[in-house]
Amino acid sequence: MVSSCCSLVLVFLALFLLFQPCTSSSSTCTSQILSKNRLFANCTDLPSLSSYLHWTYTPSKSILNLAFIAPPTSPNGWISWAINPIAPKMVGSQALIAYQQDNGLMTVKTFNVSRYSGFGPSPISFEVQEMEAVYANDVLSIFATIVLPKNMGPVLNQVWQVGSSVTNGIPNAHSFKDENLKSMAVLDLTKGETSGAAAVDDKRIKWKLCHGIVNVLAWEFMFPFGLTTARYLSIFQSAIPCWFYIHVFCPVSASLLGLVGGGTGLMLGNESKGVQHTSHRNMGIALIALVALRLLIGFFLRPKKEHKYRKCWKFCHHGFGYDITVLGIVNAYVGLDIFDVAKKWKIAYIVVLAVWGVIIVMLEAVTWKIVLDRKSNNSAKPCDGNEKA
Repeated sequence: MVSSCCSLVLVFLALFLLFQPCTSSSSTCTSQILSKNRLFANCTDLPSLSSYLHWTYTPSKSILNLAFIAPPTSPNGWISWAINPIAPKMVGSQALIAYQQDNGLMTVKTFNVSRYSGFGPSPISFEVQEMEAVYANDVLSIFATIVLPKNMGPVLNQVWQVGSSVTNGIPNAHSFKDENLKSMAVLDLTKGETSGAAAVDDKRIKWKLCHGIVNVLAWEFMFPFGLTTARYLSIFQSAIPCWFYIHVFCPVSASLLGLVGGGTGLMLGNESKGVQHTSHRNMGIALIALVALRLLIGFFLRPKKEHKYRKCWKFCHHGFGYDITVLGIVNAYVGLDIFDVAKKWKIAYIVVLAVWGVIIVMLEAVTWKIVLDRKSNNSAKPCDGNEKA
């Protein structure tokens, strides 16, 4: 009886192992089972994108056998592992990219990533003797044998990435979320260590956050608030001259913040060779130009109230103000889209705008009622000449 039970357990165990997937993803690289039972001397859990690297390095021959494992963003997506001879960054990296071809078969191609977009399969600066891609259980694996140049190693700059789609054999752009921007590190092939991944792009991310926060504060709060006070408080005698000082302070402060935000944007652009966010950049330049023109008109070209050009001045002054507000709101949303923030932040942004809209509509209704009531009361009062008559 005991013998038959043991036999039954062994049968079930054999069936379980038989139907296990060739490549499995787990919380640590040491517990992974690779296809064809391939074994490597070292492995590491990469700090982002749920990725893992296995490798065996033979210094005497400068040969690196590796397996890179990561889940692509979608089943039709791609994964990439690369060596950058210069620094741990994307541009300049010599990449192995795996994806599914149109015929349904998996493939690995070499890519010389000389810029952020518009590149295709191409030779790289070191020899790749073997390449294979395996897809199982929503996880894609790259297996390769690389012959490193004699002047390279054992410390390498590695970059890895995942994407959601491929068009005509060209990987489409990956996401720009925090974990995508941090997918780079220094790899020591002999010690089996990775370092620097957590801090590689922290500074850049902080500057991006600074750029976004400063511009949102400038164009979504300070500038609209200055316009709001001018339009809805100026009708009250008791608010003079308080509304005027607020009206001056808020747009000027917004302009200064906008200059800081524009400066950080230019700095980020200069550090991102090959990345072009043309619409966002052009709208930002237009914003700065309109703000400078409005300040010039407001401070140095303002005619007196009784001047014949006063109406023309008011039309330009108000028109530029509304243009700046709308352009700032649109450009900030474009920036959120570029930064690829979580959906909840986009919803929060839209909710804030909706609240602003409701407040403006209410203030507009109240203001028009007060103005029309005053006109009605003034027209109902008899003039002094009629009274004497």
